[in-house]
Amino acid sequence: MYKNMAVLYDELMDDIDYKEWYLYIEKLLDKFSKEPKKILEMACGTGNLSYYLAMNGYDLTCFDISSDMLSMAYNKLNQFNNIRLIEQNMIDFKINEKFDAIISICDSINYILDEEDLLSVFRNVKKHLHKDGIFIFDINSHYKLKNIIGNNTFIEDRGTIYYTWQNYFDNSENIGEFYLTFFIADEYGRYRRIDEEHLQKAYQIEEIRELLEKAGFSTVYCFDEFTFNKPGEQSERINFVALG
Repeated sequence: MYKNMAVLYDELMDDIDYKEWYLYIEKLLDKFSKEPKKILEMACGTGNLSYYLAMNGYDLTCFDISSDMLSMAYNKLNQFNNIRLIEQNMIDFKINEKFDAIISICDSINYILDEEDLLSVFRNVKKHLHKDGIFIFDINSHYKLKNIIGNNTFIEDRGTIYYTWQNYFDNSENIGEFYLTFFIADEYGRYRRIDEEHLQKAYQIEEIRELLEKAGFSTVYCFDEFTFNKPGEQSERINFVALG
């Protein structure tokens, strides 16, 4: 969960094109002949995708487990009257309505470390979807978490923000452990330190597919990042579409 880092999130994620992500989701909806009106976005973070969904007229409900991230999202989204933000957990969320589409982006699913918990997520999604609804999400691939992020250390100096990102991959549990330390300069040149620890589970495609089918989805598709191509052995981000 993002805590102190919530205020830095948008600056640190400035390399992600959320408009491109939104346009890709629109292409997925078109590919599968879906025209949703009501959308649920899980783990919405600071509302970067939510902004484009709301701007384009969807009736949008968004939730996140982090109140700090939701606070940032509220400041970004309070201009819209077609969106509501709520604090919930993906594993056991409960909303008293159903949706035409449920979406989760930016590898939020990898933060579910236990397969039984992930099955609960998928079952909950199925329960909150209309019969002809669509579920769209992505994961960091097993290859990326093990071989690219893996046991590596990354360092970046952005002038007012300096950070180190130390990683360890547990092969026995297929879990990536990320240890981040930030030093943030104020207007007087003094630095404040922020520490964050994050864990992500590396799932194989077939593991995800089996859990989705177990949760009641009849058809599952997966694609390489932002394409309609089949994922390769070195694909870094994998997009899933679950139907039925």
